[in-house]
Amino acid sequence: MEKPVKTHKDLRIWKSAMNIIEEIYKLTGQIPKHELHGLKSQIRRSAVSIPSNIAEGTTRNSKKEFLQFSYVALGSLAVILKFL
Repeated sequence: MEKPVKTHKDLRIWKSAMNIIEEIYKLTGQIPKHELHGLKSQIRRSAVSIPSNIAEGTTRNSKKEFLQFSYVALGSLAVILKFL
């Protein structure tokens, strides 16, 4: 039986998104400097956006708003997957 959700930190998806950030920072750290052209920064910002939007969505007053922020997080994940 899972514990009730009190904050975004209780959500498995938020915890997974935080793990994605760690992995993205490791991967992007390997990008050669001459190939950067903002790519490293864009991928990292997208990674940080995922748990940030999940966290913000949990503070909203309705499931509809939470879903909207979840879709924004999903869009950020799509950006990352496009480059990997």
